[in-house]
Amino acid sequence: MDNQAIWHDGERFLQAAIGAEERMAEVGQRVIRSYMPDQHREFYAQLPFIVLGSVDKTGAPWATAIEGQPGFISSPAPSVLDIAISLAPSDPASRGIVCGSSVGLLGIEMHTRRRNRMNGVITKTGGQLRVNCDQSFGNCPRYIQMRDYFFSRPPGDSSSGRMEEMASLDTVAVETIQEADTLFVASYAAVGDRKQVDVSHRGGRQGFVRVNTDRSLTIPDFNGNRFFATLGNIKLNGKAGLLFIDFGTGSMLQMTGEAELVLSSSEITAFQGAERLWNFRPEQIVRRTEALALRWSSRPDGYSPHSLMTGDWSSVSNVGAHRTDQLST
Repeated sequence: MDNQAIWHDGERFLQAAIGAEERMAEVGQRVIRSYMPDQHREFYAQLPFIVLGSVDKTGAPWATAIEGQPGFISSPAPSVLDIAISLAPSDPASRGIVCGSSVGLLGIEMHTRRRNRMNGVITKTGGQLRVNCDQSFGNCPRYIQMRDYFFSRPPGDSSSGRMEEMASLDTVAVETIQEADTLFVASYAAVGDRKQVDVSHRGGRQGFVRVNTDRSLTIPDFNGNRFFATLGNIKLNGKAGLLFIDFGTGSMLQMTGEAELVLSSSEITAFQGAERLWNFRPEQIVRRTEALALRWSSRPDGYSPHSLMTGDWSSVSNVGAHRTDQLST
């Protein structure tokens, strides 16, 4: 791949902003592949779930989690990933699961802190989702909190939970976000004649996502691999889809809306570990209770050391314009 094919304009803009464009051109040539190495193919096959990012026909990105017994994901060829899939119609991400559409995939194993990403194009749907690889790459383990998983029921069995659509965050949704130490974010950019979709992980101390008084969210961005896939996408089109999983109940809070980078602010300096911020304004919100059969339990020593080196919003409460403790319910 040449550098233009590896990094798009949004990613290169952010790399250049920190003086890393030349370095990342070399890194990209070395670590971004158009196929999955065997190690990645074997890794996906042992997972009980995978995070997927899709884009619906209105251009709204959504993130979701797809689960199954280990082995429900397979790779018959280095450029192909097959997923035995049965997405509920109530899952808003299902609207973008059509042949010819682009998706982003994140394989993450929280009990080992391993994760790999792949984006590509859907070539088969139905009981099996086939994705042909465009880009494949690994990620470092930073900011992943260690959790052990189990199934509360056979994956695929119907849930007794309910689906709710909301115009804005209610009190329960606010509490879910304020208690979260992990989120997943889907984003995309137009690259040539197609969309390049990405879905990635974000982690920090519990409550690292701030709910502002107007029900928008502010999220710190910490030191990472300098790929800037998510933020580069946001730079280009200003859209994102967020997923918060309640690891104890299997409930999912999904939302899509407008996103905006904050590259200069007193809050960046005040928030320990933050290198920049981004704001998110939800436009569509879906809560699906007990949507997943999977459950996770936190390990006593499971917090990522990198997460523990970051701050929280209490340290910047006198700096910011939207204090969490002023949130009206």
